[in-house]
Amino acid sequence: MRGQILLVLAATTIVASACSSSKAAQTPVPPPQTEQTHVEPTSKALVKADSMVLVEGGAFKHAKSEHYGKATKIASFYIGKYEVTQQEWTAVMGGNPSAFKGDDLPVEMVSWYDVVEYCNKRSLQEGLQPYYQIDKTKTDPNNKSEHDVLKWTVTIQADANGYRLPTEAEWAYAAGGGQLSKSYTYSGGNHVDEVAWYWRNAGDKYLSGDWSWPIIESNHGRTHAVGGKKPNELGLYDMSGNVREWCWDWYAETGASASDGSRRVNKGGGWIGDVKSSELAYRGKFEANGFGPDQGFRVSRNA
Repeated sequence: MRGQILLVLAATTIVASACSSSKAAQTPVPPPQTEQTHVEPTSKALVKADSMVLVEGGAFKHAKSEHYGKATKIASFYIGKYEVTQQEWTAVMGGNPSAFKGDDLPVEMVSWYDVVEYCNKRSLQEGLQPYYQIDKTKTDPNNKSEHDVLKWTVTIQADANGYRLPTEAEWAYAAGGGQLSKSYTYSGGNHVDEVAWYWRNAGDKYLSGDWSWPIIESNHGRTHAVGGKKPNELGLYDMSGNVREWCWDWYAETGASASDGSRRVNKGGGWIGDVKSSELAYRGKFEANGFGPDQGFRVSRNA
């Protein structure tokens, strides 16, 4: 297990180094490139009836959001109450790529491409219209990454009722409590240990001092069962910490008119990250074909 994590640790170095205020910036190692092969599922998805939460749309109420006081408005949508679990993933995809095994643990070691495929397959299993059109034979002209060897062309069917990734704005709106927002620093509160699993509290004992991978590893840092911390104002769990969550969007620097087409957005931080990455304002980025033991997601759907 530890050897496997060391192999993918390079993919998470950028998160850990960027989030540790006590460390100087490090040059990130390009993330691993992979195309995982999944076995076709043999059973129906095991999904709780209350696994989705309706997020009422409107303007941002979270006073610390970059969208607060602006014209940005979010349409109503559904989002997963929890991060997608390994049980849910296996029921749809037929296999489990996660470094840490457990039905109620969030699935990890999944790339952005893996999760859009999951969304479509789960939609078909449940009789819904797939939201994505995935062309693996055509290179995405918008993908400028030097490290992504897949570069599938993925487009949306905006009116489809199937599962999808939230946009970055939708994720931020929901994590911040939507219309019920109390403008917390983290999703669900201002005290990080009450709402998030991150590097200090994700292992056998609570850690102090500076971020250090050898210390985290020897402390058996890991993911935790979904729903183990306090929920936010909308009843959503783990939107700070546990695993970083993929969003639909290309990453663009704040204030930029367009992205450079090299990385996709992830939000929320994970068990490897420092406290800063668990803040709602934090914006992560990752190669679409990258994966790591702290990289997962949650699903959303049109209302």
